[in-house]
Amino acid sequence: MIRFGVVGTNWITERFLDGAKLEPRFQFAAVYSRTEERAQEFADKYDVKTIFTDIHNMAESDEIDAVYIASPNSFHASQAIVFLEQGKHVLCEKPIASNATELKRMRDAARKHNVVLMEAMKPTLVPNFKVAKDNLPKIGKVRRYFASYCQYSSRYDAYKQGNILNAFKPEFSNGALMDIGIYCLYPLIVLFGKPDKVQATGVMLDSGVDGEGSILLTYKDMDAVIMYSKITNSELPCEIQGEEGNLIFDQMNVPEKVEIRYRNGSKEELTQTQERQAMFYEVEEFINIIQSGQQESTINSIENSLMVLEIMDECRRQLGIIYPADQI
Repeated sequence: MIRFGVVGTNWITERFLDGAKLEPRFQFAAVYSRTEERAQEFADKYDVKTIFTDIHNMAESDEIDAVYIASPNSFHASQAIVFLEQGKHVLCEKPIASNATELKRMRDAARKHNVVLMEAMKPTLVPNFKVAKDNLPKIGKVRRYFASYCQYSSRYDAYKQGNILNAFKPEFSNGALMDIGIYCLYPLIVLFGKPDKVQATGVMLDSGVDGEGSILLTYKDMDAVIMYSKITNSELPCEIQGEEGNLIFDQMNVPEKVEIRYRNGSKEELTQTQERQAMFYEVEEFINIIQSGQQESTINSIENSLMVLEIMDECRRQLGIIYPADQI
């Protein structure tokens, strides 16, 4: 059993626990929140006895082996390093850090203390992504990757009424690229590596973050087009275009339907039944790494996470998005 603590008591932590409870090696052991009232309320809901309101006390505790961090993005690096330096394994919600510089510090701490650090990026670990990756050679020479994730945020309604919530605040390293654009970008990097050139455009909000954007990424023999938004919806599927056919996903954040449409008109259904809640697969991967004695995932590797952050750093530079975390 791996005894987990959680940092953050929001809806994403609840979704994480829904998936994690399906992993028999997972044990929910402790909760951190800034207030004792909220920590106790969350702990009682899940019948957990140990709570913390001090992050350092939690990191020093011998009651946990690992931690899942789901605090605001701007806190990810500093909190993760506290746990890594105390020999605790860290599964950190996406984006794993505000920028590439922060992730390098996290990586160094994980290596120094011989513990696992992994980004909780679920799309690349679910069965339908794996089957797509395994069947990619069937479509021949790949020439284009297209991914769209546009989901109108209920928080944008509040924004338009003058109530700027965390999702649209630069001080929390937020915005559309960091929140949902990353879901299109990370699978690209896992499949094809780092591009040669990045061009970004987008719509900036008055708060200082992006509401939507597009990215053109250039490789030697192919290109990639990514569209993302928190201020509009889209029903477009995602696809990888090859010379012999197209590999089509219904969606990139958690693909539920995958097929190949060949140039000759035939189709091949690849969809796998996803028997578990999507976040189960990241918990399974994380625990497998810990128990195998390895230090990082071969899929959601630190190298892949670093490449993604370096690209997002460049996109933000082109768009003029600056976070307080960039100045540290």
